[in-house]
Amino acid sequence: GQVIGMERRPNGLLVGQVRVPLGVIAMIYESRPNVTVDAAALCLKSGNAAILRGGKEAARSNAALGALLSDALRSVGLPADAVQIVPSLDREATRILLGLTGMIDLAIPRGGEGLIRFVAENARVPVIQHYKGVNHLYADAGCDVDMALRLVENGKLQRPGVCNALECLLVHEAVAAPLLGRVAALVERGLELRGDEATCALVPSARRASEDDYGREFLAPILAVRVVRSLDEAIEHIGRHGSMHTEVICTPRYDHAQRFLREVDASCVLVNASSRFNDGGELGLGAEIGISTTKLHAYGPMGLASLTALKWIAYGEGQTR
Repeated sequence: GQVIGMERRPNGLLVGQVRVPLGVIAMIYESRPNVTVDAAALCLKSGNAAILRGGKEAARSNAALGALLSDALRSVGLPADAVQIVPSLDREATRILLGLTGMIDLAIPRGGEGLIRFVAENARVPVIQHYKGVNHLYADAGCDVDMALRLVENGKLQRPGVCNALECLLVHEAVAAPLLGRVAALVERGLELRGDEATCALVPSARRASEDDYGREFLAPILAVRVVRSLDEAIEHIGRHGSMHTEVICTPRYDHAQRFLREVDASCVLVNASSRFNDGGELGLGAEIGISTTKLHAYGPMGLASLTALKWIAYGEGQTR
């Protein structure tokens, strides 16, 4: 019901937009039962109904949480079936669910790349997609080496198995020796480096990277590294291997930062900050229902506003056209 941008037109009409619910949202996800509560809360708060299909790993937890949610809805006078847990874990049941055009308004998969591809390939309803997070940090010429090291350490080692973790480090040749010398010390903390020829010459403990390592979501303490000659080469690499999730530049130059923000296509682009900040809570959205790497209708972390559409409204005094 939030009203946005009311404006008086020359003919006297007062026009603007109001947020409205999308309708019925099907959430298909794996493993973590906290998603059950997050998705239900976000859908209800934004005026939507939710159909939740979790994974077999947490089937009993999801069933228990679903019962609690139904009781809570009933206790405040809301329809108990506004949030429903799909009891069947069979893939054929999921295919049927994804084909309910006119009944399901949006499907949101959350989990591994295999699950998301299954949903996207079988859905006859709109789908929010997020295949993987192949996230880069580009350390520019003249960057603060201490800062760059902190960004690598936090982005890669704090939680290696999440979608906003760092997967590839691009280093300008002018700072390659001092920065990679410092990054090499993280090997003692369990980090595995996979680098190009220039990287391996500077860091003997690094393994030689294959071309497939650039563009991989490792979800593990493994970091692909490449030494580049320019910002142009870094942006070209990201365009070829990135997944439109999260990209970071560490630079002292305002013009390079602005160009990186403008030309790199990702749901979140950061200057001198960790990739781990591409998160609904960290960006001020509160809980998130997922991170979209498609642009229709949302791009990036999806909070309450992303679970609504904008409807035009107008107030008149008998105007005709």
